[in-house]
Amino acid sequence: QVQLVESGGGLVQAGGSLRLSCVASGRTFSTYAVGWFRQAPGKEREFVAAISWIGSSPLYADSVKGRFTISRDNAKNTVYLQMNSLKSEDTAVYYCAAARNRYPSKALSEYDYWGQGTQVTVSS
Repeated sequence: QVQLVESGGGLVQAGGSLRLSCVASGRTFSTYAVGWFRQAPGKEREFVAAISWIGSSPLYADSVKGRFTISRDNAKNTVYLQMNSLKSEDTAVYYCAAARNRYPSKALSEYDYWGQGTQVTVSS
C-alpha cells in the first residue's frame, strides 16, 4: 500500500513559479512510476507529467512541455513538479499518482494510488 501527500500549491501571478512535492509512504514507492495530473473546475482530470521508477524517461503534456519539470528523489520518497512560466490556464487541483508499472504512462487508468491533491491558482 502506498499513500501519497501533495504540497506546494498556492496562489501565484502569471509568469511565476511553484514547486509541488509528492511525499509517499511505503517501502516499494521507489519501484513505482509516478505521474502528476490536474483537474480544473468543470473539466476532466488530465495528464501533466510522469517519470519512471529511476527518474528517467520523463513524459510531458504538450501544454506544459518546456515549462514544467518532473523529478524524483527516491531516498526521500519524494517526487517534484517544478512549474515555471505559469499561466492562468494552469489553474487546477494537482494530483500525484503512483503506478506499479515502473515506466511512465499518460493514462489515468495505469495508476494505482492517488493523493488528495493540492490547489494551484494562477492569477492573470
